[in-house]
Formats: sequence, C-alpha cells, structure tokens
Amino acid sequence: MTYEIVIAGFGGQGVLSMGKILAYSGLMENKEVSWMPSYGPEQRGGTSNVTVIVSDDAVSSPVVNEYDIVIVLNQPSMDKFEPKVKKGGILIYDPNGIHRKPSRTDVSIYEVDATDESMAMGNQKAFNMIVLGGMLKVAPMVTIESVVAGLRKSLPERHHKLIPMNEDAIKRGMDIIRKTN
Repeated sequence: MTYEIVIAGFGGQGVLSMGKILAYSGLMENKEVSWMPSYGPEQRGGTSNVTVIVSDDAVSSPVVNEYDIVIVLNQPSMDKFEPKVKKGGILIYDPNGIHRKPSRTDVSIYEVDATDESMAMGNQKAFNMIVLGGMLKVAPMVTIESVVAGLRKSLPERHHKLIPMNEDAIKRGMDIIRKTN
C-alpha cells in the first residue's frame, strides 16, 4: 500500500516535525519513505508544508500533484490543498482558524480539534501528535510503537522525557477525530 500525504499549516505548528516522525516511523517498519519539506524563510509564523510518502514499494518520485491524505491546519492551507485530495481520499483538518469548512463531497472529511485538546492536556506542543494520532486512526499506515521509535530517533535525547506525553497525545488524537461527511 502507498500513502501520499501532505501536511500543511503555519510554521511553528509542528508540520515538518510531524512529517519527519511519520517518515521515521515508516523506516522503523522497513517501508519505503520520502520526506520533502517546503517552507519560506520566515518559517515560524509563515506557511509550510511537507510531503510524506509511505509505501510498501519503491517510491519513484517525491513530487506529488494529488494526495491520498491531506492534513490542513490553517485557512491558507485549506484553500491550497483541498482541491488536491485525490477522489476517494482523506482530508483531515483542525477547525481552529478555519473560516471556510471543506466542501468536497468526493472525499472523506475528518475534523480533529487538536488546538483545544492540546490546551486541555496543558501542552500546546502536543498539537501535532494529536493530529498525527487522528490520521493514524483513519489510515493506520504505521503502528504507535513505530511512531514512538520515530520520536526517539528524531527528538534530541534531552527531549526524550516528553515521549510518554507525545504517546498520550497520539492516543488522544485517535479518540477525538470525527468524520464530518
């Protein structure tokens, strides 16, 4: 199975980190992966996105025009990437800051309120792991154990004490994601 995914939002939301952790998780399961970030010089506060491909087969190109899964975390990303979900694909979004809800009828649309949930958890940095957990609930391409291994690989050792909190955030995302169409 091949998943072509784009994650898009503002810099500082953990977009690139989420993509990197997903890519490492695929590697932990001996899958073929591609991770291609895109961001402007302003990065924090500016828009950024990352394309991740996780596949059982060789990845021929990291360049993708349409995606199986689109995760959008702000309105500019919704405007840009909603049209790029493949027919029958998945669109996941955090409703915070989204003024125009997705309107496609040929894709599955899911909402994961990661902003409010991360504040309820007392750690806004858990935001991206809540979103990742939601995605893994509807498209279980890697296991939570592989994500935890990916976190160990991608986080500096001084932040390994945060791994249990991140694991809780992933599970919370799996609990709160809901289909809206």
